[in-house]
Amino acid sequence: MISRRAFLLSTSGAVGLAGCLPGAGPPADLYALTPKSTFRPDLPVVGWQLVVEEPVAANGLNTAYIAIRPGPTEIDYVPRARWAERAPAMVQTLLVESFENSGRIVSVGRQAIGLRADYLLKSELRKFEIETQEGRPVANVRLILKLVHQPKRTIVASTSIQYVIAAEGKGALRDIVIAFDEALGKTMRRVVEWTITSAKPAA
Repeated sequence: MISRRAFLLSTSGAVGLAGCLPGAGPPADLYALTPKSTFRPDLPVVGWQLVVEEPVAANGLNTAYIAIRPGPTEIDYVPRARWAERAPAMVQTLLVESFENSGRIVSVGRQAIGLRADYLLKSELRKFEIETQEGRPVANVRLILKLVHQPKRTIVASTSIQYVIAAEGKGALRDIVIAFDEALGKTMRRVVEWTITSAKPAA
């Protein structure tokens, strides 16, 4: 079994994760991920509106710090590095943009803008962290989803979507961020396609 110190060192590359605390030292570098823009060609066009809620997340993931999972009961963070915003808020923004990029939906937005939607997409960000598999750092992204039909708030479909992508190279932070971008991109593509095909056509 890989030790906690060995895990932290294996994921650090040149940034030196072991023995550091978030917020210590020089200002943090900021990292942003990208929305999905390619989808299966037979995805139907739908005439209903969708609100994407901000994903619920445990306190350890409800932060802008980049989470590391050395073991089942431990959580740590990459020092001097953050996401551009809290992980759940970033995922919500990228999901909205991915739905818009699909070109298959009449209207999609955040709950905060007051959109009167036919469907509500509720989710939980269960995994959004760096782990290790076979000695290599990986980006692990998992979303639990429920599609709710308005106004009766009936759950019409639910699913779990997860992707684990290994970092290329020596596992430097930039490689891990690229792995996160791929893992989240694959997850969002599945979310968009699942949502559009799971809703009732007559909505």
